[in-house]
Amino acid sequence: MSFFKRIKYNSPVILSFSLLATTIFIFDILLGGHLMPYFTLSPHFNFSSIWWYFSLFTYTLGHVSLAHLFGNISFILLLGPILEEKYGSKTILLMMAFTAFFTAIINNLLFNTGIIGASGIVFMMIILVSFVNTKGSDIPLTFIFVLILYLGKEVFNAFENDSTSQFAHIIGGVVGAVFGFTPYIKKKINRIIP
Repeated sequence: MSFFKRIKYNSPVILSFSLLATTIFIFDILLGGHLMPYFTLSPHFNFSSIWWYFSLFTYTLGHVSLAHLFGNISFILLLGPILEEKYGSKTILLMMAFTAFFTAIINNLLFNTGIIGASGIVFMMIILVSFVNTKGSDIPLTFIFVLILYLGKEVFNAFENDSTSQFAHIIGGVVGAVFGFTPYIKKKINRIIP
């Protein structure tokens, strides 16, 4: 069997998201920076714009720099396949969409700045992955450590620097914790979308 035939698209949601974000970044460079505004959430509610409704989700595909893209995609590619295998493709896609939507709405309610990037999704995954091997109502010690290290750092940074970007991280982490503590989440999502 040849090498290329053995390569498997093992995590379709995570790989597709990562490839799409990377493709958008490359095309934005080729188009002189004119594409990224379409992948940025406006800081104001704009109910009359159809694109605004899409941007509640698509802002997660935009990134302002190569370091921003690599930082987010590295974590997504590292943690995402574990979560996609545990929860399934449909469930992880809905978790990512919910995280994006919830972060966007809260951001627009509390801040006067736009938002771009998948940092909220990354922090949702960082917190959620600590629940992968738990059973029942157990609270994993790894969750407590991750919560203290990652979210504690973001809360501390929110008072010193740009509170908006840290806020997206905090919201993503909170959403990840909610998903982690919610029993039977996969069964509930499978009832919504068969």
